[in-house]
Amino acid sequence: MTDIGRSGAMGRPVEADKPPGLLYNIFVRNITAKIAASPMVAIVLIVFIGCTLWSVWFSFTDSRSLPNGDFVGWAQYERLFSARRWKISATNLLTYGIFSLVFTMVVGFLLAVLMDQKLRFEDGFRTIFLYPFALSGIVTGLVWQWIMNPTLGLQSTIRGLGWTSFTFDWITNTDMVLYALLIAGTWHGTGFVMVLMLAGLRSIDGEIWKAARVDGIPAWRTYLQIVLPMMRGVIVTTLVIVGSGIVRTYDLVVALTNGGPGLSSEVPAKYVINYMFTAGNLGQALAASTIMLVAVFVILIPWIMIEFGPKKAR
Repeated sequence: MTDIGRSGAMGRPVEADKPPGLLYNIFVRNITAKIAASPMVAIVLIVFIGCTLWSVWFSFTDSRSLPNGDFVGWAQYERLFSARRWKISATNLLTYGIFSLVFTMVVGFLLAVLMDQKLRFEDGFRTIFLYPFALSGIVTGLVWQWIMNPTLGLQSTIRGLGWTSFTFDWITNTDMVLYALLIAGTWHGTGFVMVLMLAGLRSIDGEIWKAARVDGIPAWRTYLQIVLPMMRGVIVTTLVIVGSGIVRTYDLVVALTNGGPGLSSEVPAKYVINYMFTAGNLGQALAASTIMLVAVFVILIPWIMIEFGPKKAR
């Protein structure tokens, strides 16, 4: 007798359903979502990847006001790394970036810890701390320029109250101007870090805090030895976002100091813009922007390896 459960009506065995092939998964499955996402994919491929490759290629040419195909090899990069202005820009960004990253992360985490204490009017405080991040870099720079202006801002106000020896002229002092940028940058970005850290803190299981209290572990040790390691993903993601933003710092510098006094607050992004639109040296500007792109990849690649690489067995 033919086994009906295993055979068809004519006694032929029924083949088991085969899983869909690779081409089906790529082109057919979730076709509606793929059609909806196709404009975004096209923009990424053409605008971001295409323009990036275009920029890298023309950084090896002698392009001036307009791009041309006169290939000059590494000449633009040799000129870049021998330029005093670029060296000062890179040094300024490194100094500003290290301090800004440390202060923004530390202050943002401390504010998140404070917000995590179930304060009254928490929503209002969170809005106040996050509000500076809603402002553009231009607005932030102009606000702090008014505050730090020796003839109009804090120095003039304090002297008008009788403290005539008070001095706060950092934006005109070549030795202190980077710290003026640091104050403005920390004020601008700390609220964003606070929100990310607060989300990480709120994701911690409350049972961990109960167990720590039962064991008599002080709160500061709980944060340092238990909570922070559990927030590794949030911390790494925050570092990547903040670090990438620091590499692209431009509008804050232009609004607050315009790179001065002299070149004491010049940054690589301003170097690129000046050579591209003012000096009319497209090849040099694209060489500098390519180095900035490499710096961003130096930040992104470790994050990608940590987050998406093979996980260690526990």
